[in-house]
Amino acid sequence: MDVDAFVLTHRGTWDRLDRLVKKRRSLTGAEVDELVELYQRVSTHLSMLRSTSSDSVLIGRLSSLVARARSVVTGAHAPLTRTFVRFWTVSFPVVAYRSWRWWAGTAAAFLAVVVVIAMWVAGNPDVQAALGTPSDIDELVNHDVASYYSEHPAAAFALQIWINNSWVAAQCIAMSVLLGLPIPIVLFNNAANLGLIAGLMFQAGKGGILLGLLAPHGLLELTAVFLAGATGMRLGWSVISPGDRPRGQVLAEQGRGIVSVAVGLAGVLLVSGLIEALVTPSPLPTFVRVGIGAVAEAAFLFYVVYFGRRAAKAGETGDIEDAPDVVPTS
Repeated sequence: MDVDAFVLTHRGTWDRLDRLVKKRRSLTGAEVDELVELYQRVSTHLSMLRSTSSDSVLIGRLSSLVARARSVVTGAHAPLTRTFVRFWTVSFPVVAYRSWRWWAGTAAAFLAVVVVIAMWVAGNPDVQAALGTPSDIDELVNHDVASYYSEHPAAAFALQIWINNSWVAAQCIAMSVLLGLPIPIVLFNNAANLGLIAGLMFQAGKGGILLGLLAPHGLLELTAVFLAGATGMRLGWSVISPGDRPRGQVLAEQGRGIVSVAVGLAGVLLVSGLIEALVTPSPLPTFVRVGIGAVAEAAFLFYVVYFGRRAAKAGETGDIEDAPDVVPTS
């Protein structure tokens, strides 16, 4: 974007908003409506400049203007329904979409660790012997894995799974305050555990059973965990390499965006928990159960790409500070 041309095009709008803010004690009804409209418009301009410009002076001046305008119009809050819709169509998907490279890299690394460890375990009797006695391994592959999904009432199991998976995702996000450094360790431990079980199951000829049990809910569940880890590590990296913008500004913007991811993933993991409790242990044929999981995963990816790309093109970042918090009064 040509920043000079952008400034030239919109300077009149910014100056008009500044004048309205300065005369806030004597605004007419029409001017109040104009103030609200200009505040929303200039908030979008600020989001676009934050993502494309390195001019900290211009961004700072516009941020100050938006903040002062917000203080004038805080009495006209947007309805809760509008906030809810904006969150699910802008705030959450745009953060996920803008993190797709980190997201894909996290998924590739995680799955590579699972495959390597599974092959190592399946191909080494000494490793298997170190993991447990033959009777212990027999109990695991022939009973424990399958019974895990059916030994509890569905409602209680769904709640347990949701809490557990939300906790893993929350850990990844919380660790962003430590520059994301512990996140690879958390993900590696989970990948290693999955790889160990997969290696034992495949070695015993039960690999198909394991995949049939994991795929219905695991596709969406792991995607959520990958997204949590990716956004946490991305925030940590922004401290190390903030690009051409002030480090504090980038950190604050992405930190607020992570709040959107944390809330959004709670909903995504609730869906995966319900699938794990209701679909995975059901008597449905394996291809139907796996198909349900694949449809849920495809629906989530389509949702992120469709709404996230649209919001990104509009200059949105997922920063909750940029969300319009008012509606016109007439």
